[in-house]
Amino acid sequence: MIAGLAITLIGLALGAPQEHLAAEADHAPAAVEQAADAAAVDQHAGEEEHAEEWGTETMIHHIVDSEVLEIGPASISLEPLSIPPVHVGRFEIDLSPTKHVVFLMLASLLTILTVGLAARRANRTDSGREAPRGILNVFEAFYLYLRDDVALANIGHGGEKFVPYVVTLFFFILYANLLGLIPQGASATGNISVTAALAIISLIVVEVAGYKALGAKGYLGTIFYVPKGIPAFMKIVMLIIMTPVELIGKVAKPFALAVRLFANMTAGHFVLLSLLGLIIVYGGLSATGAAAITGSLALGLFVMFLEIFVGFLQAYIFTALTAVFIGLIRHAH
Repeated sequence: MIAGLAITLIGLALGAPQEHLAAEADHAPAAVEQAADAAAVDQHAGEEEHAEEWGTETMIHHIVDSEVLEIGPASISLEPLSIPPVHVGRFEIDLSPTKHVVFLMLASLLTILTVGLAARRANRTDSGREAPRGILNVFEAFYLYLRDDVALANIGHGGEKFVPYVVTLFFFILYANLLGLIPQGASATGNISVTAALAIISLIVVEVAGYKALGAKGYLGTIFYVPKGIPAFMKIVMLIIMTPVELIGKVAKPFALAVRLFANMTAGHFVLLSLLGLIIVYGGLSATGAAAITGSLALGLFVMFLEIFVGFLQAYIFTALTAVFIGLIRHAH
């Protein structure tokens, strides 16, 4: 209206026709409104672009490995601690510390402290010299459950030798899962290289346990499977068909362990970050900002508790399946 009044006064001073002035006065508010709408659209587009950039960078930065360790507002570069790569034939092995390596070392330290204290306390309790008490009672309960209901129950006779590995595996994966839920933390089990390494170690333990329990002849029977009491030509057919199947089965077990743990931990982080990202996307809109913030925080809190549960669950599944695989190969016929 102010712009229209100004145009009218200038037109009167210059002797412009009244009809032309009236038309310009009618179009001026529309031009102002169009300019305001364009500015709002540009601002909204800028907010969406900023939100999209924030979401992508934050998710990728939180999931992938890096050479920067964030502690509070400070960022510590791990590049000065880099180690020259080791060449083994055509392969190049990089032993430089990264963010995931740091959190793996922290998970290892927590595992050593937890398992060592819980095992010592459990031994004292079994001998009747000391009753469980304090917070170590929780770790002792986990230790006893893993020992009796996971390792010994699934492995069977002779499973006592595998209790240390089963218990250590559970607590290590659990701590690696939960460390990714703390602010500026990193879940090393969200890295496929880490889960693949854990699966390969479990595969070696399973196959070595089977070889020791069955002997060379019995272990080869788990690869070259030939049922007894069938004709000779059927034995040849069974060898041709079942040998690749058995080999694929041996490889598929650790592959399933690695992919299951990696996929669950990575998906949980993406879901949580996506829900929290709604605050950035819709927080600037006055009409829906409060509802978006409230809803995203509520869903984010729910997913956070769900991720804690998934962290325990995936550690248990990885450990229990490893114990099952050890028991199956040790008692293979």
